Amino acid sequence: MVASGCGGSAQPQTEPPAAGSTTVTAPATTSTATDPLAGSGTSIVAGAASGTGTALLERVAIGRHEGYDRVVFQFRDDVVPGYRVEYAAPPFAEDGSGDPISVQGKAFVAVRMEPASGFDLNTGEGELVYKGPKRIEGATAGTSVVRELVRTGDFEAVLGWVIGLDEKVDFRVTTAASPPRLIVDFRNH
Repeated sequence: MVASGCGGSAQPQTEPPAAGSTTVTAPATTSTATDPLAGSGTSIVAGAASGTGTALLERVAIGRHEGYDRVVFQFRDDVVPGYRVEYAAPPFAEDGSGDPISVQGKAFVAVRMEPASGFDLNTGEGELVYKGPKRIEGATAGTSVVRELVRTGDFEAVLGWVIGLDEKVDFRVTTAASPPRLIVDFRNH
């Protein structure tokens, strides 16, 4: 989710200003600042599924953007599952087994999606759809507030992840189509 490029500048080179003079180029500004997370907060956010059937998780991605860190859950076909996103307190346990799960951070957001799974039971022997890691560190994506993302369960069509943060911050939840995605943005510094 982070892209960078290198290359030469197309700007012509000019002589430096004469000694004792100063040249300042002011950046263009607008009269109103745009908040990239307008409408965000710390309250529970829930939504209904966008279709029928179990949403199959294909990909999880995290990244840093100007003003926010982003976590994306991407699904197969055309379905975003129902969801509930909220601050939660440890201890966390794995669905099904009850085994304890540690998550890096000082504040935690639980993401519960249903009906959703990373495994498709509708294909003969079944097919593992989500082949990514169960634990993703924010540092690898350069995030500034998201410390870690950990899967807490994929059991009986309920998919759970916990997002560990440096501190409690506002978040915003959105969905998108083509491909279907559940997106959680966290205000960063």
